[in-house]
Amino acid sequence: MAAPIEDYALIGDTHTAGLVSREGSIDWLCLPRFDSPACFAALLGDRSNGRWLLAPAGPVREVRRRYQGDTLVLETEYRTDDGIVRVVDCMPPRQWDPDVARIVEGVKGRVPMRMELTIRFDYGSIVPWVRHIDGALHAVAGPDSVWLRTPVPVRGENWSTLADFTMAEGERAPFMLTWHASHRPAPRRIDPIRALGDTEAWWGKWASHVDYGGGWQDAVIRSLLTLKALTYAPTGGIVAAPTTSLPEQLGGVRNWDYRYCWLRDATFTLSALMLAGLASEAKAWREWLLRAVAGQPRQMQILYGVAGERRITEQELPWLPGYERSAPVRIGNAAVNQFQLDVYGEVMDTLHLGHHIGLESDEAAWDLQQALLEFLESKWREPDEGIWEIRGPRRHFTHSKVMAWVALDRAIKAVELMGHDGPVDRWRAVRRELHDEVCREGYDAERDTFVQFYGADHLDASLLLIPLVGFLPADDPRVKGTVAAIQRELTVDGLVHRYPPDGSQSVDGLPPGEGTFLACTFWLADNLALMGRRDEALAIFERLLTLRNDVGLLAEEFDPSSGRQLGNFPQAFSHVALVNTANYLSEGPTPAWARHTE
Repeated sequence: MAAPIEDYALIGDTHTAGLVSREGSIDWLCLPRFDSPACFAALLGDRSNGRWLLAPAGPVREVRRRYQGDTLVLETEYRTDDGIVRVVDCMPPRQWDPDVARIVEGVKGRVPMRMELTIRFDYGSIVPWVRHIDGALHAVAGPDSVWLRTPVPVRGENWSTLADFTMAEGERAPFMLTWHASHRPAPRRIDPIRALGDTEAWWGKWASHVDYGGGWQDAVIRSLLTLKALTYAPTGGIVAAPTTSLPEQLGGVRNWDYRYCWLRDATFTLSALMLAGLASEAKAWREWLLRAVAGQPRQMQILYGVAGERRITEQELPWLPGYERSAPVRIGNAAVNQFQLDVYGEVMDTLHLGHHIGLESDEAAWDLQQALLEFLESKWREPDEGIWEIRGPRRHFTHSKVMAWVALDRAIKAVELMGHDGPVDRWRAVRRELHDEVCREGYDAERDTFVQFYGADHLDASLLLIPLVGFLPADDPRVKGTVAAIQRELTVDGLVHRYPPDGSQSVDGLPPGEGTFLACTFWLADNLALMGRRDEALAIFERLLTLRNDVGLLAEEFDPSSGRQLGNFPQAFSHVALVNTANYLSEGPTPAWARHTE
């Protein structure tokens, strides 16, 4: 059985990432990049599909772990009857090949230790050929090769590599794992101790550029570090999460691959980074966007690979049992073929925000925006799959229409505030038409609330974005009525569901039963803060902070009944929302102000 989702910590090098459990096992590591099939371990419930355990051999009385300062260097301290030992994990700044450094440190007494390394490639399906070369362990299969270098003697047993050793106070035992292409010469040797210092310095330097003066500094900076870890440095792409198929419902079918760059998620992530003064990420993402969507506007996708790849075919992996028997396990994502109006608004909104933080204008970006607007003008009246990527019929989703309005609104502001050329009178007319239609068709006057889609009688938490993007002010009676309805009908134990959780009114085409959606709960707090109900907003925010795990990480959803985090982990959407809510509750400009200032 895999550890609970919330028992994992993140390590990464802004190319790829790994998850380390409290018990000392790395159970998910995709090499050489986020969406690579070369993962040597699978956080999917069956340890025979790969893992790397490094922990005390005997019973552990207490586990304490933390990140070293503002870094992605993880320390896990184990207290046993024999003494205390610490394991330090990190992925050093990328040179050529990805590396994982693990250093065992004796703190007190003499602690027997155990190492178990089970290497499996291609999502657990391939057992590599393993041999010893020049004092290193070498595992190879097809295009993939992994090298383990350590002074600790290792042995083979039952298709795994094992080591038993004892750590005394003051001793260190380093382990360095390196992936490289199998046709190339052996990778260069790296000193793990020096690599640890380089990793601390790299992340510390990056964090020193964060410009955030609000409250909850530790939580916000940890979220920003997590978001930075989800960027793919070579291209500027930003993934939604580093994992696939961690379930939104334990034992269910809501298992999706999030190791791709959704335009929506990337724009939310980028907004949080930009509001913290991290403009270099904005520049890199803009260049990624221009490359990824180059071509005909009608061919723009809602998600891409980290380098802008477009073919992301969804497949099921029947040989994997799924995390806690949540099947099927999927790679790729069929949502790539969906039509979603909201992404046009999010892209335009983020480029608008870039102007407000001082990102210089780019004519190529404006050419792209005009092409997207021209396409949107011809398509906004059509139904779409919506923000939640339903696998049912297309609808006229209220949130989608609101975001189409946002796209036009930001284009108009680009002309009015930045001096760009464009058919602004025509855009103003369409913006007004859209606004009127949403207020007429997407609002139920009898229930005093906006609804999920035109003609629906149920709600959707995405409606909480209406005041956050400037479509209506937070003190508008229709917004107040919508917030009250969502609190009444979608909130459980203070946390918000995306839409009715019992399935009786769901349109997503899947069985009911998912957890509450953390980003939506943060949005509720944002709305209350904008309404002046700060105490209520603060109570929700403080509650959400308690749902983070011991190293400050959040998944996509939370199940109040079991107290479990659910969904892919860590989730960019959740951490972006945390950063934004902290801004709303702190003094100074809010994310909403930056998004739609006249």
